Amino acid sequence: MLQTLQIYFLQLFSRFRRDEEGATMVEYGIMVALIAVVCFAAVQLLGNTINALFTAINTSLTPLL
Repeated sequence: MLQTLQIYFLQLFSRFRRDEEGATMVEYGIMVALIAVVCFAAVQLLGNTINALFTAINTSLTPLL
């Protein structure tokens, strides 16, 4: 009985070592988080510049309307 249980746990452990699907999901999660951080930083850095650009365009187009 004890030997059967030991064999079962060794097979279960071996199966978990080969299964890399969970690690892949973690890697994808980390990549998504890093992309979100980069997008947030880009918006923070370029937000005022883009706003000033659109304001200048709006000001230059207002006399034409």
